[in-house]
Amino acid sequence: MAIAGEHLPSIAVIGTQWGDEGKGKITDYIAEGADLVVRYQGGTNAGHTIKIGNDVFGLHLLPSGILRSNTINVIGNGCVVDPEELLKEMKQIEDRGYPMKGLRISDRANIITKYHKMLDGAEERQRGAKGVGTTGRGIGPCYSDKIARSGIRMCDILDEQVLNEKMDLIYPVKEKVLEVLNGPKLEAKEQLTKGLLENGKRLEPYVVDASVLVNDALKHNKKVLFEGAQGTMLDIDHGTYPYVTSSNCITGGICTGVGIGPKKINEVLGVTKAYTTRVGAGPFPTELHDDLGKYLLTKGGEWGTTTGRARRCGWLDLVVVKYACRLNGLTGLAVTKLDVLNSLKTLKVAIAYEIDGKRFDEFPASLHKLERAKPIYDELPGWEDWAEGESKAVAKKGYQSLPKNMRDYLDYIAKVTEVEVKIVSIGKEREETIDLRHHA
Repeated sequence: MAIAGEHLPSIAVIGTQWGDEGKGKITDYIAEGADLVVRYQGGTNAGHTIKIGNDVFGLHLLPSGILRSNTINVIGNGCVVDPEELLKEMKQIEDRGYPMKGLRISDRANIITKYHKMLDGAEERQRGAKGVGTTGRGIGPCYSDKIARSGIRMCDILDEQVLNEKMDLIYPVKEKVLEVLNGPKLEAKEQLTKGLLENGKRLEPYVVDASVLVNDALKHNKKVLFEGAQGTMLDIDHGTYPYVTSSNCITGGICTGVGIGPKKINEVLGVTKAYTTRVGAGPFPTELHDDLGKYLLTKGGEWGTTTGRARRCGWLDLVVVKYACRLNGLTGLAVTKLDVLNSLKTLKVAIAYEIDGKRFDEFPASLHKLERAKPIYDELPGWEDWAEGESKAVAKKGYQSLPKNMRDYLDYIAKVTEVEVKIVSIGKEREETIDLRHHA
């Protein structure tokens, strides 16, 4: 099985598309040998699915290493924490036999409150048809407060005096804004404060200075895995703005979201689905609106872990993946869900866009241009399927046992992106994985 940082002590796992690439599985797979797994951004709007035997786990804020008994799992300061939802998720996982002894939460992480979730819904309703497809979990309003310097941090809900002082300033403003937006009525300030303090007491045993913890681990050559949520195209700066999340999903977000220097990140593994999906609104050049799109949706099980929404499906877009390779400084790719393409006779891969009669090899900033983009495709031959239930046996035999056209497809991805394929996933389970890193 894989060992995190087999050659180097730290590795980042980053999504190269619009999220939902299979980062949860890849993170869990690599985490077998990790001392620490660290989430550096996002909140309960993320969804990572992990399959262990017949058990399927849907994680949201908990790092994907939480199912590994000897791994410390850190929620970094770049994350936003909903105490109520986190406590529920912790209990659900504990009830299934996985204790929380390895969980750590940054004392500097911002807190999602009830008013953030109320504001999220009210603001999205105000946008009407121009809505950005928020999950309604208060992520954006919480990050907005963080940047506006009116946020509540984890350390604040451990100190009654500090929290009361902050709420005296914040509460009247939020109450007024909700009124203007015709949002729901906010509960009394005292009740809201009491709930935050009670949750703070329950979470206090897990609260640490995460930057000190992670830097100390790296100093002592511990194996550290940095786990991203969402994907590059949902990055607040570099994604398809405004149809993005509220944080930096790319590698650079690790430095600010954990509190480490850039030289501490040794490897960056980009997770790429063998086709493309996205949830919610926004332009999607390779989207398929036909029966093939429905086929990918059904065979790929493309429903959101967090929202349950059907994902929009399309051909692999290498303009997007190349863009992600550049932004993240990828040192390798993990290509997932190749088995979903089994038995398709022909595959298309977008290598550029045509916009108003001009060729674009790079991903444009303007959504107005992107909405008019027509993919320029290369066509590749598909490959034969293997018998149902044979994925583990195929993976066990190794890379050369894969169909030749599948290997050619992977070689094509590596050639266009100029990044080596290091991991190949042909199923949901850990054993349905081919790890090429030890051949490097």
